[in-house]
Amino acid sequence: MPANKQRPAREATTPAKLYALRSPTGLALIAATVLASMVGFLNAYMINVAVPAIADDLHATVSELQWVLTGYLVTVAALLLLAGALADQFGRRRILVVGLGIMLLASLCCAAAPTVGTLVAARLVQGVGGALVVPSSLALLNGTLRGSDRARGIGVWAGLATLGTTFGPYAGGWLVDHASWRYVFLLNLPLVIAAFLTLRAVPESGLSRRPSSLDVVGGTLAVGGLGGVIYALTAAPSSGWQSLSVASSGLIGVVCLAALVPVEKRRRAPMMRMGIFRSRQFDAINAATLLFYGALAAAGYLVVLQCELQLGYSATRAGAALIPESVVFLLVSPFVGGLVAKVGTRWPMAAGILVVAVGFAWLSTASPGDPYAQAILPGAILWGLGIGLTVAPLTAGVLAAVDDSDLGEASAINDAASRVGGVIMVAVVPLLLGAGTARSLGQPLSQNYQFAMLVMAGLSLLAAVITVVFVSHGRVPSETPLPAVTPRISGCALPHHSGTLDTPTTIDVMEPRSAS
Repeated sequence: MPANKQRPAREATTPAKLYALRSPTGLALIAATVLASMVGFLNAYMINVAVPAIADDLHATVSELQWVLTGYLVTVAALLLLAGALADQFGRRRILVVGLGIMLLASLCCAAAPTVGTLVAARLVQGVGGALVVPSSLALLNGTLRGSDRARGIGVWAGLATLGTTFGPYAGGWLVDHASWRYVFLLNLPLVIAAFLTLRAVPESGLSRRPSSLDVVGGTLAVGGLGGVIYALTAAPSSGWQSLSVASSGLIGVVCLAALVPVEKRRRAPMMRMGIFRSRQFDAINAATLLFYGALAAAGYLVVLQCELQLGYSATRAGAALIPESVVFLLVSPFVGGLVAKVGTRWPMAAGILVVAVGFAWLSTASPGDPYAQAILPGAILWGLGIGLTVAPLTAGVLAAVDDSDLGEASAINDAASRVGGVIMVAVVPLLLGAGTARSLGQPLSQNYQFAMLVMAGLSLLAAVITVVFVSHGRVPSETPLPAVTPRISGCALPHHSGTLDTPTTIDVMEPRSAS
């Protein structure tokens, strides 16, 4: 049977003029997407350096602090695929503007929050805006640049976004030390305003000609499932697993997630098609992504906390502690694409993950009184080297596992896997530390930081084993697009993307992320 009869037809989109990278429109597009992406990255993980200050100022419990961290991540992860459909349906530029507007208002509410409950609510709203920004920003870039400039354009975007987000935690730490944790949220404002101004010169992209067919049911199940599970994991250390609210929310979350797959199979226009999971390599790489990116997110959080609460670093120094990791990543990653083309995806990806695991093991030994050059620097260098080796083969492998017509959807699913892994593992941190009913993470860190970091090393090791067993070791076909440099924040590589997707209706975003 012909391929075009095996799958439902893709949505038609309004023909749009494509622009050269060096045209005024192309330059405005790069600027707007870089700024928008940086806002999303900063909201996700720059808050790590402010956690101790927030706890002191708002008298927040460990459970409440966890929701300050995970509230944003939960809504982004749960709404990501649904938001991508909105961008294709109503226009990527329009949805990007709406998302930035939501994030602007929510950031102001975060900065002015009088209580931790208000701060958590504002962070949840921030996540809604982030979910709209993530898929629409690079989809707009891909759908507006002419085909010959797309790879170069995404490479430029990646480099600029990386430079900004690498020093974001340092800037946030400086604000915490010299002003207030509230100013960390205001750091977004000039970026959002500048993005609004540059978007005025960017045309619309991705308007669908067909009636809306958004998968509201699937989106609701995803939100309910992730929200229920994350609430249970976050509340359990203080309330206990026997608590009615913990048990009921956990049960609701598990039921929603279990129902998601059969429901999606029966829907005419699901937010993710189950047929794409028929590839063993695709499934294996997504499983490895879930574990590995979850470990990256949690480790980044743990290292920052250890620096501030145990090693005596200021928020500024803690924010700068992992900058060498980003530098090494930037130096290594441009050369890995050629390596993947020669030796395939399996061994570079597995080797990179193992190097990160060794970096985690080294960082687990960081103790009060240890100099930075001994406690943090070697582990940070290994971390950056491992990420640099991993990102290109992981991205190339997940894209090589599916048909060309499924590249955008495969990217979005892999992005969602990285985000879900991150939010779950950050939520699990208090459990690993044995925080219980503690009012502060200081004492639990002193007792269980090493154990928690070794768990992250173990998860990375498991991801490497999955890679070796299930991922093809053959060379990537020459027509399979290799990724551009992936922007990231110290502590976690951001989700990745291919730089050469040509289908304008698909989401070609692997953002991330992230990060710490």
